[in-house]
Amino acid sequence: MKISLIQMDVRLGEPDFNFAHAEELVRRAVAIEHPDVVTLPEAWNVGFFPKGHLEELADQNGARVKQVFGALAKELSVNIIAGSVANLRDGALYNTSFVFDRSGNLVAEYDKTHLFTPSGEHRFFTLGNHVVDFMLDGVHCGLVICYDIRFVELVRTLALRGIDLLFVVAQWPEMRGFHWDTLNRARAIENQIFVACTNASGMAGKIKNAGHSALIDPWGETLVMGDDTECILTAEADLSVVQNIRNSINAYRDRRPELYEITGKQKN
Repeated sequence: MKISLIQMDVRLGEPDFNFAHAEELVRRAVAIEHPDVVTLPEAWNVGFFPKGHLEELADQNGARVKQVFGALAKELSVNIIAGSVANLRDGALYNTSFVFDRSGNLVAEYDKTHLFTPSGEHRFFTLGNHVVDFMLDGVHCGLVICYDIRFVELVRTLALRGIDLLFVVAQWPEMRGFHWDTLNRARAIENQIFVACTNASGMAGKIKNAGHSALIDPWGETLVMGDDTECILTAEADLSVVQNIRNSINAYRDRRPELYEITGKQKN
């Protein structure tokens, strides 16, 4: 599976510009790289995030994303992980990802389940209540958003559902760039999966995004990685590697889940 990661420079509070620019970058990626999948970063429609006018600027039940990127996926015959957007649904704001297949069908929708409390994200957005896995071109995939990558239980849940490829979309700050690189690599190694992590570039208000979008294989090797500027990064994931690794180091067989659950008070 050939994947193009669009490390987009997102403008804060300018959805019209961001929609036009995101479409332009997707078209460029497909024309030059001919990928199977194109991905965008987190909150690319409004940035992370214009607190004063968020409801006014948010997509309405994902209607604009579905219209623009569903049609684009069908026109270009490419799978699109449409990052995530500020999404107003039934009177509540969500940080929502949408996934479209080559025919333009919406095959997955995911609301961020862990909101970044240090920045106050939880004061504006509603927590998602489900995990999501889906198929693209016969490949079993999962999806998480930014802060979600810190929660090993979430990614392990997806791994136990049988995913071979995890997409991570983010606006991760440069000040914690080392965490971004380390956590994505760790999730790939410990779950024996490919991790395609797409971050934003540029500024999120006064905070600089780290960039460093990457495709990481299940050995933890980096197949491609960006710097901190806007770019399109493309690499191929050889999915046969997943089964080879699981055959040689069968961590799933050797798990002891009966020891991992905390069912009551810890005994001294």
